[in-house]
Amino acid sequence: MKYRKFGDTGWEASVLGFGCMRLPTKENYSDIDEPRAEELFNFAVEQGINYFDTAYPYHGGNSEVWLGKYFHRRPELTHIKIATKLPVWKVEKPDDFHRYLEEQLKKLKRDKIDFYLLHALNEELWNKVKKMDILKNLEESKKQGIIGNMGFSFHDQYPVFKQIIDEYPQWDFCQIQYNYMNEDFQAGTKGYQFAVDMGIPIIVMEPLLGGRLVNPPPSINRIWKQALTSRTPPAWALQWLWSKPGISIVLSGMSSLEQLKENILTANKSKVNLLNDDDLDVIDQVREQYLFLKPIPCNDCKYCLPCPEDVDIPRIFEVYNSGKMYEKIEIAKKFYQWIKPENNASRCLHCGQCEQKCPQNINISDLLSEIHDTLSVKN
Repeated sequence: MKYRKFGDTGWEASVLGFGCMRLPTKENYSDIDEPRAEELFNFAVEQGINYFDTAYPYHGGNSEVWLGKYFHRRPELTHIKIATKLPVWKVEKPDDFHRYLEEQLKKLKRDKIDFYLLHALNEELWNKVKKMDILKNLEESKKQGIIGNMGFSFHDQYPVFKQIIDEYPQWDFCQIQYNYMNEDFQAGTKGYQFAVDMGIPIIVMEPLLGGRLVNPPPSINRIWKQALTSRTPPAWALQWLWSKPGISIVLSGMSSLEQLKENILTANKSKVNLLNDDDLDVIDQVREQYLFLKPIPCNDCKYCLPCPEDVDIPRIFEVYNSGKMYEKIEIAKKFYQWIKPENNASRCLHCGQCEQKCPQNINISDLLSEIHDTLSVKN
């Protein structure tokens, strides 16, 4: 396993981290298949992975429980670092910070959490963090030795990412969604570079876009096969990240031994600046082809908002475009279910206000009806 220095902590992190949001399951998402999960964890630690990332809601709360059980049975694994996250959206009063932290310590069977993140920060949640004095609680818990490193995971646009760091530059690390298709999405490349310039270690999530970059459509496969260097699509995506010097850990949610072994083989070949100009040109071609497959020319300008019926038009188009571009409609259906009913496409009354404001002249109303028919889960 390859390792990288994690900021100025003196600790060296395995370049591949184990994301524990997609552990093998039985009949439903909350029911972890423990024998299979144990096989994965045993192999991961044997191969040198030393960072395991979970969170309060993963597997219906059972991911933290499983990690606690596994590492409690393996007390010799003192070098393993565990990360979990405060569900900021659940915090309603300042005391909730300690209540959730204590609950997570019990579930993990630990007296210290090595890496503690404020989960999924966006503009709204960042305002809550400041209002509820959560940063003060974080600092006090770190001074008491209950938390080792303070960080945050992020899901909003770059200006909010910059605001969070500008207003609190004491972060020990940050976690961002990043891959070769998301250079201009959320924190993106600008956020990556800003964190590097600020000396904040970066952990990457969604390097394969939740599996959407794993089995590409034929037109994308043709580009990969023409490359001078032979790599699998996941290996291309992972090496694009590991080539960047500012990235400390790339998380992958691996649910099978096959996925784990393939990612470890790729990690063992990684190094900073591994990709040459020809490699980067191939990735540029792949990105352009994916964007060519995007059916709706929405550029997320948000001129269509506010919708009088509160339809989240840009988010709906993003979910639909992603399903079509990557030929992963089933994944798009899952993401569509996460959009609140009061904001989904069924609310559209075809008033036409959005179409009058759209600079791309998109036939928004008809598309919303089509998208709802396509992505709705029929009973």
